[in-house]
Amino acid sequence: MTKETFLTYINDGGPLIMWTLVALFAVGVTITLWRLVVIFIAMFNTRRLYSKVYTALQDRNGGLAKATEICTKTAGPVATIVHAGLSRVHKGIDHVEKAVESAGAVEMAFLENGLVWLATIANVAPMIGFFGTVAGMISAFRSIAAAGDVEPSIVAAGISMALITTAGGLLVAIPIQMAYNLCVYLIDRIVVSMEENASKFVDTLVDLGYEAGVQ
Repeated sequence: MTKETFLTYINDGGPLIMWTLVALFAVGVTITLWRLVVIFIAMFNTRRLYSKVYTALQDRNGGLAKATEICTKTAGPVATIVHAGLSRVHKGIDHVEKAVESAGAVEMAFLENGLVWLATIANVAPMIGFFGTVAGMISAFRSIAAAGDVEPSIVAAGISMALITTAGGLLVAIPIQMAYNLCVYLIDRIVVSMEENASKFVDTLVDLGYEAGVQ
């Protein structure tokens, strides 16, 4: 009995199609890890950052500078948004709101960066697998036509190729689709948190009297 290995499935499914699926899976995993690191940094910093900023702003003498310094030293999209708002405090609350809104749109795009490629891989991988299925069935029917008879041994290679490529496409698409959905879910939670805290941040500035002319 021949021992089945990873390379056996690659060769039986067709090296061109199967290595393409392997490359797509590798790219998908890389993008997923990259985006999850960015997302978890943003989620982790959100909770701690707002607490520090609110505490700093309580000090009317130099509190604004302390809050700005905290945001400068903190990585992540939330720190960038708050920093944008703090940099416009001296121009008034209206400018703060516009700055927060603009920075939020930019950071939202940053969080979603790369997700389109995950969605593309999740959609394209099954199609590539089905292409291999069609190629395998064509090969099987050509073998039947050449032999003039239907023998299992004649069509086995073509059918095996068809099934392996189908399975390969689904094996790539399913985990990548799950990774995409997870990233979207986490980003939605961050966006909700950013909107809530941005509103709270503006209200805090108003309550503490940070109005136009404050440095």
